[in-house]
Amino acid sequence: MSELSQYGVFFDEIDKMCILEPTNYKQTTNLKEESFIYVEKIDEFQKIADKFISTVQNLGEKIEVQKIKAIGARNLLQLMEKQKENNQQQMRAIVKEVSMEVERLRVQLHSLQKTEAQQTDFLSQMKHN
Repeated sequence: MSELSQYGVFFDEIDKMCILEPTNYKQTTNLKEESFIYVEKIDEFQKIADKFISTVQNLGEKIEVQKIKAIGARNLLQLMEKQKENNQQQMRAIVKEVSMEVERLRVQLHSLQKTEAQQTDFLSQMKHN
């Protein structure tokens, strides 16, 4: 056997002819098996990473939808606040107009009451004369 090993021919434990030394062959076989296991783990990791990325993207899309809804709700609330403020201003203007009309009518009433009193006095003076 050792004569053949000089020429690069070796025999393993079951006397099978090999080109590599039995220890190198065993290490190569182990490395091949470990490489296969490593590739399987990398593939599994890639699948997990793809699933994670997909989940994160879906969540991102859902967040964007909720964000747009929140912005819409905020804009609607701001619009409602502006409408409320405009309505309050209109009501204040109406109250001011009505108050001015009441004041004008009060002054007119006072004036008419004064005129009535003067005319009553005049009529009473005319009756007595």
